[in-house]
Amino acid sequence: MIPDEGISNFVKLGLEHNPDMRFVLQCSWYPFDVAPPAPGAPDKRIKDNALRDSAKIEDLQAAMDEWRTRMEKQVDALNQQHSKRCAFIVPVGDAVVKLRAMVQAGQFPGITQQSKLFRDPIGHGQGHIMALAAYCDFAAIYHMSPEEHPVSERSITPEQHKILQKLAWDTVSSY
Repeated sequence: MIPDEGISNFVKLGLEHNPDMRFVLQCSWYPFDVAPPAPGAPDKRIKDNALRDSAKIEDLQAAMDEWRTRMEKQVDALNQQHSKRCAFIVPVGDAVVKLRAMVQAGQFPGITQQSKLFRDPIGHGQGHIMALAAYCDFAAIYHMSPEEHPVSERSITPEQHKILQKLAWDTVSSY
């Protein structure tokens, strides 16, 4: 959970050995689509990948907003602790929610169900999500659009690559 001691320790160790190091932290999506239950609370995590097809985008975005806000607090604290901006967030989870909204609205060619973006109930992504994450990371690291720089993923059509690249750039550059 956030704050994640591993992140804090990694930043500290990295800066001890390279004071100019940058840390790019992927803010992903919740496993099972929702936060883990509090002790004694009912478990609302999905048990079947097909349940993603009826997910409400506003619920996914609300969970993503809460997750990202917690991660932002840790990143802000790290940057303040080290007196410089050394840690950055890549909003991959936000891009995934936007992709799921596109699928739900019938705006992503070739995929008509959110569940087809994932391998299992945990939320391991299929090729489209893996490519989207890679495009988001590229945009965050290089400060440029991944458009015209397709990754090799045979399950993705050229048209889908273009959409994923634009989605990644729009999400990262507006964040």
